[in-house]
Amino acid sequence: MSTDTTTSSMTPASGYAHPEMLVDTEWVAQHLNDRDVRLIEADEDVLLYEIGHIPGAVKLDWHVDVQDKLNRDFINQQEFEQLMSHWGITNNTTIVLYGDKNNWYACYSFWLFNMYGHQSLKIMNGGRTRWENEKRPTTKAVPHYEATSYHAQAMNETLRAFRDDVLGGLKNPERRLIDVRSQQEYSGELLHMVNYPQEGAQRGGHIPGAKSIPWATAANTDGTFKSAEELRQIYGSKDITPDKDVISYCRIGERSAHTWFVLTQLLGYPRVRNYDGSWTEWGNVVRAPIEK
Repeated sequence: MSTDTTTSSMTPASGYAHPEMLVDTEWVAQHLNDRDVRLIEADEDVLLYEIGHIPGAVKLDWHVDVQDKLNRDFINQQEFEQLMSHWGITNNTTIVLYGDKNNWYACYSFWLFNMYGHQSLKIMNGGRTRWENEKRPTTKAVPHYEATSYHAQAMNETLRAFRDDVLGGLKNPERRLIDVRSQQEYSGELLHMVNYPQEGAQRGGHIPGAKSIPWATAANTDGTFKSAEELRQIYGSKDITPDKDVISYCRIGERSAHTWFVLTQLLGYPRVRNYDGSWTEWGNVVRAPIEK
């Protein structure tokens, strides 16, 4: 099968800056046997894949597959190449990412894969929920692909913000911070999230000046992304505009990667970074300023 990516086979553009970054469930269904397409399921609930997944999809476990074993960081370039090679992915493979929770971890994966330079990346709009709601086929069979020799670029860290970047820009009038967590986390009312002890912080609150725009406000009830017009209203009403230098954060960077995807890929904002250290770093750093 061909990997034709014309607009007619994609999710309706809805005014997005890069509509080609999304495919709909019908496009995926038509490409299940396409050797040039690799489906990757990346879930917040890592047990969902075993319950059933899209035929041919491989599982990305964010707690294991892409985390450095010693440092709080991602796997390095060589380890990323090994992972892609293990999944039978070449530099020319079209990778389609999807998952639960409005594609929260799928967008996190998109951000990481983008930093390592993979050219053909897409998100299945609506994710796992939409596929299931449409009663499309699933399987428990784990696919095995012939290994390849994948070559990644050195990590492009211009898409990533670090603590010193955030701290140094707190008084910059052109900088905008987005806290994509819940209102309870933003206010400091909720210090520890249930079932996430590894994401704890000694203090609650938010980084000074950060605007509260919970990540899920960008999604419709069926898990698909809202239209460009709706998204521009959501972010523009909080003075998050394309002319600003924008940094998004949450607790560990996964929810804020969803917002990064919305701003960069759907709205075309040119200067957006994801602060993956996020609140688990900031909320534990001595003398890092906070607001409640």
